[in-house]
Amino acid sequence: MKMIKKLLFTFIGGVGLLTLTTNDTMAQNYQTALGLRIDAGDGSTGVGFNAKHFFTRNNAIDANLIFFDHDVIGLGAEYQYNAPVSGVTGLDWYLGVGPNFLIGNHSTAVQIRPVAGLDLKVPGAPIDFAFDWRPMFTLNNDYDSVNAARFGISIRYAY
Repeated sequence: MKMIKKLLFTFIGGVGLLTLTTNDTMAQNYQTALGLRIDAGDGSTGVGFNAKHFFTRNNAIDANLIFFDHDVIGLGAEYQYNAPVSGVTGLDWYLGVGPNFLIGNHSTAVQIRPVAGLDLKVPGAPIDFAFDWRPMFTLNNDYDSVNAARFGISIRYAY
């Protein structure tokens, strides 16, 4: 548990440092995007709903409602810091962290999910794609405590 706390504080500190040092002058690619997310990797694959909303050019909230095998539902949201990839129109990289809950099988898992990924808003079309690494750090003993082999793929309508 001490190692998870150290990793979490290091990650949050890194995101805070990036927030202070990145130029905020470019316009964002979209304000809100709604669509589908696939959460896959080691363990069950889940499919569900995904929404991302920008509050400023660099700051967004990404929320999910994912349905897994064995009647398990995942509900989560994370803060994401986004910044453009220079030279590629519509492409951002992002880092984030937030809570996630797995509800089902007569128990609930409480998790922290850091995220790192790429977000591509297709220029001239209202389509957005995202691919990210989404490890899970479970804070209670109902599930495995760490699962680093998790990834997300999203396709969304952006406006």
